[in-house]
Amino acid sequence: MRRAVVLLAVLLVPVSCLAAAGPVVVVGGGAVGPEIVSRTLALAGGKAAVVAVLPQSSAEPDAGDASVKMWLEAGAKEAGKIAFTDPEAAARLRRATLIWMPGGDQNRFMTAIQQTGLADVIRERHRDGVAIGGTSAGAAVLAEAMFTGEADLKAITQGATEIAAGLAILPGLLIDQHFLKRQRDNRLISAVLDRPALVGVGIDESTAVIVKDGAFEVIGKSSVVVVDARHAKVERAARGTPASGVGLTLSILHAGQRYSLK
Repeated sequence: MRRAVVLLAVLLVPVSCLAAAGPVVVVGGGAVGPEIVSRTLALAGGKAAVVAVLPQSSAEPDAGDASVKMWLEAGAKEAGKIAFTDPEAAARLRRATLIWMPGGDQNRFMTAIQQTGLADVIRERHRDGVAIGGTSAGAAVLAEAMFTGEADLKAITQGATEIAAGLAILPGLLIDQHFLKRQRDNRLISAVLDRPALVGVGIDESTAVIVKDGAFEVIGKSSVVVVDARHAKVERAARGTPASGVGLTLSILHAGQRYSLK
């Protein structure tokens, strides 16, 4: 029942809601190259940037340390990790000009942030124009819907791909990371056929999309794949059987290209 409620909430949020104030930088994992770092820092205020790193996707004791070092070396004024248990966490998020989420396990992040009220603070900061970004698991949580890891990776199958609620910084989207490197095309297509109101965005490693005002620009080394079934004729079939749809739109983009989500 809980999953049904989550999926209904996802389907009721239109992609047109993506015209939010702050830019969102979504990295597909792997190395976060200098172009991605420099563009993100510029969006966050350059040398005046204050970066809040949220490392809760990882259970490692040094989680987030590499991200703090990366932003300081890039020239940020301040960068530091924030624990969800810190009583000053909300105040520190409200000081940040960039909220950054590194990799790990997106399910772990969403479990950790529940009941803290900090997801509301992050969304508030986004509406206020603050840059939000993440890589790998930290990219997955930016969408309203995210993969949990349960999926049929060998076929395009009805009802086999499980999703859960993310932070909803990017309503109407479903993000898949490490996309080409880990051959996740079956997973993304299956998920979109199950939920045609969602636009599937598969981002490869060392590649990012910068989302702003209902469109995104691709930067980085590899490609981004967009699967859009909003105007397709999708057949509903029994769970576990082959999925099908006619009229899906498939777009493959590289650095310098733009895509409108409206």
